[in-house]
Amino acid sequence: MRVRVVLFTADLRVHDHPPLRAALNASDAVVPLFVRDTGIPATGYLAPNREAFLADCLRDLDAGLRRRGGRLVVRYGDVAEEVAKVVTETDACAVHLAGDVSAYARRREDRLRTALHGIGCEVIVHDAVVTCVPPGAVTPAAKDHFAVFTPYHRQWDRQPVRAVHRAPRAVTVPDGVGSEPLPGRDTVPGVSPALAEGGERAGRARLAAWLRSGIAGYGDRHDDMAGDATSRLSPDLHFGTVSPVEAVHRARAAGGPGAEAFVRQLAWRDFHHQVLAARPAAAHEDYRTRHDRWREEGSAHREIEAWRQGHTGYPVVDAAMRQLRHEGWMHNRARLLTASFLTKTLYVDWRIGARHFLDLLVDGDIANNQMNWQWMAGTGTDSRPNRVLNPVTQGKRYDPDGAYVRRWVPELAGLSGPAAHEPWKLPGRDRAAYDYPEPLLELADGLDRFRRARELR
Repeated sequence: MRVRVVLFTADLRVHDHPPLRAALNASDAVVPLFVRDTGIPATGYLAPNREAFLADCLRDLDAGLRRRGGRLVVRYGDVAEEVAKVVTETDACAVHLAGDVSAYARRREDRLRTALHGIGCEVIVHDAVVTCVPPGAVTPAAKDHFAVFTPYHRQWDRQPVRAVHRAPRAVTVPDGVGSEPLPGRDTVPGVSPALAEGGERAGRARLAAWLRSGIAGYGDRHDDMAGDATSRLSPDLHFGTVSPVEAVHRARAAGGPGAEAFVRQLAWRDFHHQVLAARPAAAHEDYRTRHDRWREEGSAHREIEAWRQGHTGYPVVDAAMRQLRHEGWMHNRARLLTASFLTKTLYVDWRIGARHFLDLLVDGDIANNQMNWQWMAGTGTDSRPNRVLNPVTQGKRYDPDGAYVRRWVPELAGLSGPAAHEPWKLPGRDRAAYDYPEPLLELADGLDRFRRARELR
């Protein structure tokens, strides 16, 4: 019997899955395998929200495979060692997996090749599974990656996107392959109360609902913080329960300005992956140093903790940080505002903010999280590295009635309009009625400190 292994990583689905399709086409049986990697905790990446969402994804993937006559095999340990054990047990001739860009993923792939070479097993890596356009497929002349999004997007938009693979009708798994029990989200402590459900069925339902009733207005409403008019597909794209390739095809089929704006966001996702693929150190080092003398935990502990807890005295910032803690997710405009406030107004190292986001975000993705933080810190690919987002001005613009603030900052539930974003301007008696902190600092003082730090005066 010809056997191949499909190693699932950030592609936890049966629809549009090139590694699974290729393995099925070339063998009599496959082993759909997921390894609960014991090396992940050492990286600090194993956060409760992602662990709980992952548990949902694995259970749903197993159910999807069982509906087709197969099952998911789960092992726990070192990835290379566990894959080699499965290969030896089944006499598999090849292991298929999706390509990925993080330094950890690359080391994992190298270790797999080393471990399997000695037992005569081939490693086959498939592109355009985690991203639409593979990193490195679109490059400027004489360079290994694009450092500016607009020219990247022009070329990205002209690239042919591969066809979508249908889910297989049948999956045959060899008898006798042992598996660890599937994890459950109820065993994970510290999960955000309103964390979304994970898994391919839930993700595909979100995609269908978005295409049916959300995407048409996305171009006009994606910054509407209270309207919550984004797709909320970022966790599904991160875990691969929704295919970015399928999302692009279906969005383009829907057509219209909203679809164009949505596809542009998927291009941004690919852009960040190609940056990290070319510059893996950007996950923890400045992509473009500004020689900042950042404030660290020791000198700015009070301000950092106020930011983390949503007690800065700036309502839209606090609302966003509380949404993050409650849902394990945050509106995209809010991510920009909170990052700008920490790095530019408080002048705190972007790595501190990126770490906090990774501790809570269910869609915490190294490429997108780190590169977006660097964008706002001015150390990344932004062509205007010294831009500062004013939380009051931005709040009035993107939450004009104050509905987003009222939703997440109940202390200010009685305020609306401009007052919801500047409660300190209320008359003394009215102001005393709201149990809400004073601003950590004046925005002008923060701006002046930032400009002096970067010698912009």
